[in-house]
Amino acid sequence: MFLFQFYIKKVIKMHYGLGIDAGGTYTDAVILRGSDGAIVDAKKSFTTYPDIQQGIKNVLDSLNQKYLRDVNLVSVSTTLSTNALLENTGRPVGLILVGEQATDKEYPAESIVFVSGGHDTNGEEEYPLDIEAVRDYVETSKSWVSAYAVSAYFGNRNPEHELAVKSIIHSITDLPVVCGHELSQELGVYERAVTAALNAQLIPITYQFVNGVVSDIKRRGINARLLMLKCDGSVYNIEDALEKPIETIFSGPAASILGASYLAKLDTCAVIDVGGTSTDVSAIKNGIPQISSEGCMVGGWKTRVKAMKMETSALGGDSHVWVKDKKLYIGPRRVIPLCVGAVMYPDFLNRLKSAKMVLRKDTSENYQQTKFVFRTEYEAGGLREKEKEILKLVGNEPVSVTEITDMTDARELMLTNKTLDSLINKRLIQSIGFTPTDALHVLGEYEQWNKEASEIGAFYLSKYANMGKYEFCRHVKDLFAKNMAHNLMSFLIPIISNSAIDEVLSGNYPVRFKTDIPVVLLGGPVSAYVNELKSLIDSDVHVPEFASVGNAVGALVGKSVKRVEILIKPASLLNPDNDFLVFSSEGRKRFETYSDAVDYAIKMGNSLVLDYEKRCGIIKEDTIVNVSTQTMSPENWSHPPLETRITVVGVGDPLMAIRGIYNNNNS
Repeated sequence: MFLFQFYIKKVIKMHYGLGIDAGGTYTDAVILRGSDGAIVDAKKSFTTYPDIQQGIKNVLDSLNQKYLRDVNLVSVSTTLSTNALLENTGRPVGLILVGEQATDKEYPAESIVFVSGGHDTNGEEEYPLDIEAVRDYVETSKSWVSAYAVSAYFGNRNPEHELAVKSIIHSITDLPVVCGHELSQELGVYERAVTAALNAQLIPITYQFVNGVVSDIKRRGINARLLMLKCDGSVYNIEDALEKPIETIFSGPAASILGASYLAKLDTCAVIDVGGTSTDVSAIKNGIPQISSEGCMVGGWKTRVKAMKMETSALGGDSHVWVKDKKLYIGPRRVIPLCVGAVMYPDFLNRLKSAKMVLRKDTSENYQQTKFVFRTEYEAGGLREKEKEILKLVGNEPVSVTEITDMTDARELMLTNKTLDSLINKRLIQSIGFTPTDALHVLGEYEQWNKEASEIGAFYLSKYANMGKYEFCRHVKDLFAKNMAHNLMSFLIPIISNSAIDEVLSGNYPVRFKTDIPVVLLGGPVSAYVNELKSLIDSDVHVPEFASVGNAVGALVGKSVKRVEILIKPASLLNPDNDFLVFSSEGRKRFETYSDAVDYAIKMGNSLVLDYEKRCGIIKEDTIVNVSTQTMSPENWSHPPLETRITVVGVGDPLMAIRGIYNNNNS
């Protein structure tokens, strides 16, 4: 008799998280293993315009498909929203301002209408809403705007007029509508209107990006929760992102600091994130990012959006390097590096070699021997005659700006320059030029693309700067490193003026800056700048593994944080013991007693928090909820508080949810 022993092998199904970051130049992706948080794959691909989805597809195709099939959490971040606002390329918005508004200030909207209506500080209607004025405006503007923004006087105390306008718009058109009270409960009628208008600008852009991610994930049969990183470092459900895309501005810098902390295993550090378009500096202390107490500034607009504190400059690895009057300039525009252009277009190298010399007196940002342009796939509309004339000369293959000038008979260089500026701003043409990335190729410190193209460009430009080719590239690198150091010091020591920082960094004095916290570098070839940065600042500089995709990592490690703020006030000071008003994002409620008002506020806050966490895939048992109460009353006040602010905060960890799934499946 034989004894057979059967060994049943237990099948262990692994779970993974996918992080995606879409920047102005690259779209990055990482896959993180749920069991131990290790990164098992990471890839980069060019961000594609105007079809963002193609870039997402390219980077996901390059990942290990074995891991990708088992992804059950996807979290994304992007700088596309930020870049759109900084470059003034957001979509046209119709702004409807209800009640008493600032008529002497500028607003970020193509068209504005002021209509009567609005409420008082207690949320009581001050003037009736002019419904006919709203209808007339929407009927005349619906054909050319992409979205509407609505902001009413004291709409944060009673949103009924904002909601009524929204209803009217939806009865006429299916265009998106953003209301001020949906974004902020803070006072400041002008700032709420600006925030609503900027948010409306970004809805079409964010929808395109989110739809690209969702479509690609579904096409691959991946069943995963979809989250998006906000600018305060927390994540939210992808559907919420479509309604409030304004909260994604600066999600790129938020992702960089979270990713840097995770990769370098440092709870306290400063972060310099070098992207293709910009360089961002931020900091984290004891695992908590620094948050701006006031609303962040975006493209010169003050908003009611709370974001991480950061220092940013429009200098990135792909910033345009150009020469004027023997002086070297970097930026502010981003271009495709010459070394990349030579790979993208087979004939580009020959075109570059035969580029016509530019007279020294004629040089400008656009008029350089190394500057080329090509037509994008964006649709052209509403162009001036000069713009149409120039655009006809630009095809799908790169053409030198000197050729364009010759073909237009133009010796009107200023006019041509302005026209090129306009076409670039409208994204109808894209530029190729010399960049810091090219300089690194010439110096042999980064050789991913075509080095010959970079060397030709450096040879051309160095003559205008009266330098040798290598001297010119070292100068570009030194200027770029000084910009990194300047931004870091400006962020860490805001009380010092920019000129004083530059004086110390100049090396003309026997002193230099020193940091007491480590500095983590993120971005493509950032390791090339370590020695230069250390020579300028005495710092412990780290370049962690996977530094080139740090933002995609950061998108994945953000917490799901929901903050609900509620205000309680007596309806009248004549009867402060009865009749209380509760103001929140859910509207205005009235209660006879103070205790009933408080009970309602706490229950509502908890409900909103738990519902939010549930949409992020976090169950009630895994959500930490904290309730805090602040009251304000005059001295010797013997009644319920004159003002009560209740804040309910819920915190969940999507990554822990992945690990929980893994542990439950294998316990």
